[in-house]
Amino acid sequence: MTLKLKANLLYDATLALLYPQACAVCNSSVETRASGVACASCWLGTRIFNGDETVCWKCGAEAAGVVAEEKRMDVRCHRCETEAFTAARACGVYEKALRASILSLKREPHVASHLASLLFEAQQRSPLSMATLIMPVPLHPARERERGFNQATELARALAQLARLPLDEQSLVRVAVTERHRAGMDARARRESVLDAFEVTRPRLVEGERVLLIDDVYTTGATVSACASALKRAGAQDVFVLTVARPAS
Repeated sequence: MTLKLKANLLYDATLALLYPQACAVCNSSVETRASGVACASCWLGTRIFNGDETVCWKCGAEAAGVVAEEKRMDVRCHRCETEAFTAARACGVYEKALRASILSLKREPHVASHLASLLFEAQQRSPLSMATLIMPVPLHPARERERGFNQATELARALAQLARLPLDEQSLVRVAVTERHRAGMDARARRESVLDAFEVTRPRLVEGERVLLIDDVYTTGATVSACASALKRAGAQDVFVLTVARPAS
């Protein structure tokens, strides 16, 4: 164990003793800063993807059965064929520790190191490992001023630092204030709400790039597909998507 690691563990233990934090999932104590808002037990109880799952190669939706690694690119759900992105993946299922982390990030611009590590691990797996540039899904400026920050940008910054990839926070912009996606909105309504909502202001910076779009939750894919359409029109070679979570299939 390195001296730095020992110091971090001692600091975490002292912090937990002096300023105990309740787990946002089960209300027990959170043991370390790295865990964010959830305790170790709740993290262990959350479904985190490790890359061995059988999923639709394009949208990342879980599929039944087991296929050989060399045939995973052939797995398709056929519901995402018209989406503009190349491939989408998530760190895990929208439940327990991941859900609590996402909800916390909407209130406070802090990405816990454990969550950042999960993003990095997912990005290192194929096909996302081919990305050459990281971009957050943008908020409209009016909504970002209202909230004070963009949670996708916070996630993108944390990942870019670990992955040592360039980060572009400016070229992709949201030009239309769209209706907030509500629970119960179907895929068509979500798609119509973001139609032509995004533009690329500096196409020369995305031309030929393999862009990795970062967002918090993948629901229907409407938002990231609209972003991907704008990026493809600007000359991006590929547009990959990485989100913290997606609903269970």
